Amino acid sequence: MRGLIANQEIEGVEVDSAGTGDWHVGESADPRAISAAIERGVEISGSARQVRSSDFEEFDLILAMDRSNHANLLAMEGADPGKVRLFREMAGEGEVDVPDPYFGGEDGFDEVLDILERGCVVVLEEYAN
Repeated sequence: MRGLIANQEIEGVEVDSAGTGDWHVGESADPRAISAAIERGVEISGSARQVRSSDFEEFDLILAMDRSNHANLLAMEGADPGKVRLFREMAGEGEVDVPDPYFGGEDGFDEVLDILERGCVVVLEEYAN
């Protein structure tokens, strides 16, 4: 998403990433995800953080990668249901979860990147207009 925003020279859009659980807080992304992203010219940097109640005030849109995270977000204190959407639903693919590649092979990370690349174009188009 950051690459699309930069390439299209869109200003005023901030992108962040966070999980609903705390089990990876402070860690870097999975090395398989980093490797798959590098092959596509995408940089994954930073460390994991957990969603905060203040995110509902700070961000206009919060995208959940699956229905479980969507439900967790809506159950949080201060949740704004109008700001929480399923990524693939917003990308026009229906109420479909982005698969979690963590416990699978490396090809799962490529599949997820395919989904994210395809969806980010649609989400940015819808959001920016």
